This record gives sequence, structure tokens and C-alpha cells, in this order.
Amino acid sequence: MFGPPGVLYVYFSYGMHTCVNVTSGPDGVASAVLIRAGEVIAGHETARARRPAARTDAGLAKGPGNLGSALGITLADYGTPLFDPGAAIRLELGPEITDSAAVAVGPRVGVSLAADRPWRLWLTDSPAVSAYRRSPRAPKLERPA
Repeated sequence: MFGPPGVLYVYFSYGMHTCVNVTSGPDGVASAVLIRAGEVIAGHETARARRPAARTDAGLAKGPGNLGSALGITLADYGTPLFDPGAAIRLELGPEITDSAAVAVGPRVGVSLAADRPWRLWLTDSPAVSAYRRSPRAPKLERPA
């Protein structure tokens, strides 16, 4: 996570799920974004073969471990420069989103520290967004009296 922006950082979570981060800060500074979900728009047959338990197309890459599985990402992909046109895995910019209502912001998922920071972003109309689950170890939300 200390690389230049746009490098794939891959790790195992709970010793079984391949999770994907993309470095996002200056080289030498720890900074990355966990990719929690994605919408499969091509290659459904391949993704379904990798994720036969998915009940719907929207569920193929819903959740960080499922995303890694559906895309076939392995630990060997660690360090891939995602903006390199010759890389096997690439990150390409899509159209600019100009409607602020198209992007939602909310608290972090499954973490106990800084659980209420609004660091989770998603497209409001995407059926592939993973569900929000607050960590049971996170402090209880204070309700105003």
C-alpha cells in the first residue's frame, strides 16, 4: 500500500478471500482504497464459473472476497500497475459523474475503529453494492436525547 497511485494491492482475508485494494496516495505513503464490489458487465459466463454460488448476476462480485473471486484475481497479481495498457488487469476511467445524487456516502463496513467515518462510496443505482454491516466490535452509535 506504499506504492504510487494505481497499483493493485492483493491480500488474503481470513485466509480464504482474495481482497483487492488500489493504491491512491503518493509513492512511499500508505494509502489505498478497498474495492468492496463491482458490477460484471462482460464475461458473465467466466465470472459465474468462478462464483457458482452467486444467485444473481448482481451478486457475482458483491462483497470484497466475491469481487476477487469473480475477477480471478490472485496473490500473483499483487503489484500490477493498473493504468499500464499492457497489464492483464487494468483500471480505466469511465464517464465523469456530474450528478451528486448518483454517488452515496456512508460509514465504513466491518471495522471497529473509526467505524462512523464516511469513507464508503457507492453508485446509488448499482444493484451490485455490497450490504452495509456494522462491526459488532464498533462502538455503539450515540443517539441524541
